[in-house]
Amino acid sequence: MTTPEQEIEYRQHRFTPPPGSTEIFLVRHGESMPAKASAPFELLDGQADPDLAPEGREHAARVARRLAGERLDALYVTTLRRTVQTAAPLAEKLGITPAVEPDLREIYLGHWEKNGLFRKHTAEGHPIVRRLWTEQRWDVVPGAESDEAFGCRIRAALTRIAAANPDRRVAVFTHGGVIGEAFAQATRALDRFAFLGADNGSVSHLVLHGENWLVRRFNDTAHLAAPLG
Repeated sequence: MTTPEQEIEYRQHRFTPPPGSTEIFLVRHGESMPAKASAPFELLDGQADPDLAPEGREHAARVARRLAGERLDALYVTTLRRTVQTAAPLAEKLGITPAVEPDLREIYLGHWEKNGLFRKHTAEGHPIVRRLWTEQRWDVVPGAESDEAFGCRIRAALTRIAAANPDRRVAVFTHGGVIGEAFAQATRALDRFAFLGADNGSVSHLVLHGENWLVRRFNDTAHLAAPLG
């Protein structure tokens, strides 16, 4: 007979990533420079490529302090400079050179990439912007990338990163639309824009294990409010 001293206890345990899985911290770049008609953004392969704003550089510093202790094995950036600039302080702290993953660049917005038109039309309540949110499709914007193509490249890129980093933890510096798409796929969201609210400098966290994408956190911004000292 089992005595109280010998009774087996079944405790709750913290989440442990499955063997062979990859933890991916998706970091939205810091705030970029405002769009002004007098100073149009440079374009890279047809996409707007602004620098970080001063506020964005502070976001980058806070992200570096937040993630410096996360035992990261690799860093990834996109071809757009705002992700490279956001990753730079953490890369310096860790002594890691970020790899470039072009397919994690932001959704291509066609005719609205020039002169900050997407921001302008959003601020002014353009009818196509209202249609975009109603239909939950990016490609209502003239010349924009199709939602299907965007979703496929995001899934392929994250799958490649996971395949190259089994049992590792990586930080991916990317864009709001990319994070929104990744989480919509991970949660099989019916509302495709349900996760478009990732703030500049926020950290979101997925665990990829084969075809299974597990959500650990979304839009963590605690480090943005904490004192920097």
